[in-house]
Amino acid sequence: MYRLDEKLSRIRAGQYSRSDFIIADAKDGDMGPSITSCGPKREKDGSWSRYYTRPEFLENIRAIVEQDIVDIMLTSASNMEALIDMGVYRDSAVKPAIRANDTTDVWVCRGAGYVRHASRPFRTASLSRVMTGTVDPAPGKPVTGTDLGLYSITFNNDLERDHQALEEFGSFRDDAARNNFKYFLEVFNPNVESGIDGEKLPFYINDMIMRCLAGVMKADRPQFLKIPFNGAKALDELASYDPSVLVGVLGGGAGTTRDCFELLHQAERFGARVALFGRKINLAEDPLAMVRFMREVASGTIAPGEAVKAYHASLEKGGITPIRELSADNVVTENVLKPEQSK
Repeated sequence: MYRLDEKLSRIRAGQYSRSDFIIADAKDGDMGPSITSCGPKREKDGSWSRYYTRPEFLENIRAIVEQDIVDIMLTSASNMEALIDMGVYRDSAVKPAIRANDTTDVWVCRGAGYVRHASRPFRTASLSRVMTGTVDPAPGKPVTGTDLGLYSITFNNDLERDHQALEEFGSFRDDAARNNFKYFLEVFNPNVESGIDGEKLPFYINDMIMRCLAGVMKADRPQFLKIPFNGAKALDELASYDPSVLVGVLGGGAGTTRDCFELLHQAERFGARVALFGRKINLAEDPLAMVRFMREVASGTIAPGEAVKAYHASLEKGGITPIRELSADNVVTENVLKPEQSK
């Protein structure tokens, strides 16, 4: 059994403790920004001249999996296949997951303007291929890949676009049910102007999430959610409304190290039970150290501010030049995380 399954079992049984907080590394950026998502190949002095190649990126993923701290490794289907061929998941407690769809709002390639248009649904990955390597698997065929993926949807308060997105979500659920495939649901904030007042937007997102799941039976519901942290009040409302729906937060931009740890701390405090961070890990000076301190913050063994200091001490010990000096890196820069926004 994967560690994820054990944690989900305890959380659903009402036995949650902070050690059960689920951390996922989202390394699925090749489904969106593509080459640049692998991150700059930084030298210890902070300089860089190119992005990681795919083989190098796969080795970076291997290092995180073998560290054995995260509970889920989210990648593209093709990278999951390569990692399995490399033996990365052999005897591992880390659950592989794939990005099961790639809507147009993640197509942020260099020079592209797709993100200026309201999100449209699109799917590349084949669930049957991902699970068994075959298009039409025989009954009982064992899972050779994974049975878990992320499905993403973006609501823009646009009747035509949102209707289409929900129709495609229904088709995906049917495909997932036929293949006995599990998923977690990512819901982004609008990617274009929605006409919704900024103060109401977090609650529009809450309403749309629960509205689109209201007609979905337990067997077809997501394992958990992945949403932006839209403030303590909105997160608490969503997590409290239906405890059977587990809420997870996405990381957003890289930010400061304090932003990363503060987001974990506040998310757990106000009801989230999962964190799925991509750039906050991938763009860190030392991703392995970042993950190590993320786990300590999530578990409550260290406060966010002290974790930043400990992280910088780890960088100094490793001879790694930090992107920011300690004082600047220990500042909360994301407005939604600032104290006045968390009341």
